[in-house]
Amino acid sequence: MSITAERKAALIKEYATKEGDTGSPEVQVAILTERINNLTEHFKGHKKDNHSRRGLLTLVSSRRSLLDYLKKKDAARYQKLISALGIRR
Repeated sequence: MSITAERKAALIKEYATKEGDTGSPEVQVAILTERINNLTEHFKGHKKDNHSRRGLLTLVSSRRSLLDYLKKKDAARYQKLISALGIRR
């Protein structure tokens, strides 16, 4: 269910704003989105896994907070990120 180290490194490289950037909102949201997508696939086969569902809701809440922060700070970066990740809002 978790993402591999190679996939995480690829996401960091793709969404980093500068060299060695792992803490920017873009990178964090990209990693959270990947984890959310993996858990969503998991729930297609394990409908009654409510313990993992609680973790999913925590991840979604964290991503929402980061997106709200990014929208408040820089709306252009926010729009670019949600279009790149395919997030609805």
